[in-house]
Amino acid sequence: YAFDALEPYIDTPTMKIHHDKHHATYVANINKATEGKDEVPILDLMANALEATPVRNSGGGHYNHAFFWELMAPHDKASKTKPSSKLMAMIDKSFGSFDEMKAKFEAQAAPGAVFGSGWVWVCVNLAGDELKIVGTPNQDNPLMKGVADEVMLPILGLDVWEHAYYLKYQNRRPEYVSNWWNVVNWDKVNENFDYVVANHVGVNVKG
Repeated sequence: YAFDALEPYIDTPTMKIHHDKHHATYVANINKATEGKDEVPILDLMANALEATPVRNSGGGHYNHAFFWELMAPHDKASKTKPSSKLMAMIDKSFGSFDEMKAKFEAQAAPGAVFGSGWVWVCVNLAGDELKIVGTPNQDNPLMKGVADEVMLPILGLDVWEHAYYLKYQNRRPEYVSNWWNVVNWDKVNENFDYVVANHVGVNVKG
């Protein structure tokens, strides 16, 4: 989709800077950090990322952003998508209801919960039978051993770094978070959910 495709919820200048500058820098830095080494899929680098700072910061930054772009679609398309019956069943089992899941996600995305920069995720546990909401600092993600109590498999994630929303929302992070639901492509989230439940591994990303 084009940089302006997520308007009015995510503005064009933010998308352009976010993708072409911030994400591109993470890609360049992880390429530099792994130069001369055997090429390994970015997903495979995540598990032990906490042992290597360039992989943790730049590799995490690349994986997280590549995952994030795929989750969104223009509002007219996104609004026609919804969680699958299998995903809804696990949402109800894990959180009580879809609205309760959204409320917990938004609470985890609030400035007091993720202090400074970070991400918020809806994850499946490794057993594939429960959903959890996890907040991570900086460019960490739940695939990295040691970030949370257990390794978990993200199916949905939101960037709450200021660069993701500041041009349009300034300090109004909660407004950005609640508006973001308007561009979530549940078809992609359903695909992620089916994949991690079947394979008990994280979702592959492009690049």
